[in-house]
Amino acid sequence: MIINGNTRLFGVLGNPVEHSLSPAMHNAAFRARGVDAVYIPLATSELETAFAGIKALPFTGVSVTVPHKVAIMPLLDGVDPVAQKIGAVNTLLFKQRADGRMQCTGVNTDWIGANRALEEVIPLKGASVLLLGAGGSARALGFGLKEVGAQVFLHNRTEAKGQQLAEQLECDYLTADQVQDQRLDILINATTVGMLPLADAIPLDADLLSNFQVVMDIVYAPLETKLLKEAAHRGCTTVAGSNMLLYQAVEQWRLWMEEDPPVEVMHTALIEGLKRQQENQIPPVE
Repeated sequence: MIINGNTRLFGVLGNPVEHSLSPAMHNAAFRARGVDAVYIPLATSELETAFAGIKALPFTGVSVTVPHKVAIMPLLDGVDPVAQKIGAVNTLLFKQRADGRMQCTGVNTDWIGANRALEEVIPLKGASVLLLGAGGSARALGFGLKEVGAQVFLHNRTEAKGQQLAEQLECDYLTADQVQDQRLDILINATTVGMLPLADAIPLDADLLSNFQVVMDIVYAPLETKLLKEAAHRGCTTVAGSNMLLYQAVEQWRLWMEEDPPVEVMHTALIEGLKRQQENQIPPVE
């Protein structure tokens, strides 16, 4: 494509971002729809300076990834209510106000991506979910599941941290012994266990997987984690982390472009990118 003065600007802000798959997905979608736009990596450790520059330029939308999802929030003009609960944003929307100033609002589409990936195989309203983890991903997914009426239970390897998040989510915390007695609808691994290069690890005793109807792993490299392989072997319906990654980007496009994107085109670009990274043993980046 030829970039000119009318080309709309999008990007992903973080550090590092050189292996992010967001440019592949969004640029493939722009090409498929004939949109005069480009999505570029924006690597920086100087967040305030970089954000001021982005806001001064004609950007339409920006993705935010580690380590800036929390730190950028005080710099924004507004934050979506669910993102405020989560305490992190991954999407920026820029709108020009009547006085000519640029207004930037922060949104979190990670939880929407996870929910949509799950809802392809099971209704979430009223579903019982065991969420493994107590980091930023678990927090986003927990609030997102509560938003649609799921019943959330939390377990974490470090109990104190898990108890703290369970209090914030207003959900029950389960000890390791209690987990063994549960039969729930959905299990979600929101930890990094199973991520390359430790692809042989699993976050829960494999013999317990048959207690769940659906098993989702937010780890997307490798494409099929050991957890998902073990769950499928035991008859569970499995949901890959790549689906969450896809649908959070799909929701970003919808917010920025105010229309539905070419989902299959984005999915193809994502899977091809993940396969290349897996072949080259490149660590995953959002």
